[in-house]
Amino acid sequence: MTASNSTVSPPQRDGGPGGGLGASAARGALVMLTGQGMRVLLQFASLVVLARLLSPHDYGLVAVVVVIIGIGEIFRDFGLSSAAVRAPELSHAQSSNLFWINSGIGLVLGTGLFLLAGPLASAFGQGEVVGIARAMAAVFLLNGLTTQFRALLVRALRFRWLATVDVLAPAAAFIAALAAALFGWGYWALVVQHLTQALVLLLGAALGARMMPGLPRRDVSVRSFLAFGGNLVLTQLVNYATNRLDTAVVGFAHGATPLGLYNRAYQLVVTPLSQVQSPVTSVAVPVLIRLQDDQPRFAAYLARGQLALGYPIALAMVFVAAAAEPIVEIMLGEQWLATVPLLQFFALAGIARNLAFVGYWVYVVRGLSSSLLRFTAATAIVPVAGVLIGARWGVVGVAAGVAIAPWVTWPLSLWWLSRVTAVPVRSLYGGAARIILVSLFAFGAARATITLLPSLPAVGALAVCAAAIAAVLGLLCLHPAIRVDARDLREVAVLVKRRRSA
Repeated sequence: MTASNSTVSPPQRDGGPGGGLGASAARGALVMLTGQGMRVLLQFASLVVLARLLSPHDYGLVAVVVVIIGIGEIFRDFGLSSAAVRAPELSHAQSSNLFWINSGIGLVLGTGLFLLAGPLASAFGQGEVVGIARAMAAVFLLNGLTTQFRALLVRALRFRWLATVDVLAPAAAFIAALAAALFGWGYWALVVQHLTQALVLLLGAALGARMMPGLPRRDVSVRSFLAFGGNLVLTQLVNYATNRLDTAVVGFAHGATPLGLYNRAYQLVVTPLSQVQSPVTSVAVPVLIRLQDDQPRFAAYLARGQLALGYPIALAMVFVAAAAEPIVEIMLGEQWLATVPLLQFFALAGIARNLAFVGYWVYVVRGLSSSLLRFTAATAIVPVAGVLIGARWGVVGVAAGVAIAPWVTWPLSLWWLSRVTAVPVRSLYGGAARIILVSLFAFGAARATITLLPSLPAVGALAVCAAAIAAVLGLLCLHPAIRVDARDLREVAVLVKRRRSA
């Protein structure tokens, strides 16, 4: 048990680029990305197997509740995990108070979902939603209990433990869901999956944090945490409401089966994307916090972070967009072929969302949650308009609106950020432009190759698509600017490799 007067502070800044901070960043990035890579593979395995045992209707029923839980999860966290991570000092008493706040919010939200299960089912016209909502109400409480344990692990830079837990949880959830599906439980298999994952995440984070929360103390103030978190939660709420309006429109207008198709395509692209961004953020934010008073190094780390995150994600999205048909055929089966155009639009959106993500790091690191809230509110009309206009052309039109919106808001996000704090705008715009250019050439080559070879089996189509992208990358590296980016990425890879063998 941690003493009540102790503090949990971030490690001290290193003396240079190659010192302890760089080593921590490299090791953290390696461990977290390796763990998340395994997690993404597990989720793909879950998609491939469960999509053949369950129907789009089953996924649509659970998606109705997942959307509601997603909104509630923003309130449940209340931005307090980010507030705890960025705090220069965090006492045991403060951490305990934050633990009880998050847990209390989780309990209230879970109770609310349980009580509103009936009206929710009536609104969507699906009676099965009642049982699903009442069972999944427990997710709020489990995640509320987990929040501050995870924050402590991030503050302590215990990335290996986090990565292990983040792999074990979906693995256990997949096994539980598979067993339930094989026993013929239908959509309840997906409910079991969500509950199992939340429970394992709680147990793993609690064991790793090694902190027994004390009783709440009124004489210990957490007002500054709540102020920061309040702005952040409002920002996330606006973001979620505008970015998930599409799901509500599809569900209300078209029913559970089209929603199941839409949700699977969305999850196939966006979930792996977010699960790469989340661990990278867990590494980047603590490192950037220690560099924020050293502007040249801060700018250099930020620009390199954009490249290290941007190129791999953009090329992965290009691969998904170019080879959507064989990907769906292999992973989901023929009953899901209607998701192909949806998958392509979501991949397009994923590139833009990823480019804007480094800006989020700066807002969190420099405590600019109020500025982030103002920007999010000011640009909320863009995704809303995209969905509502696109809805005139059905489910595919909604996906197109979702894809266009981030390409409008991303350039504005960097401009807005540059008005409130010092950021290397020219480097970030330039790096993004090169990532986009490479992505366009890679997509053109990959798509042309698949089009010219229509008789290839699905596995062969994936192989030639990957080969076309690799060939384009080799040719583009002849350009000096792209060659410099490749060298920077190679240096990051070498540093990570050295830290792994050290």
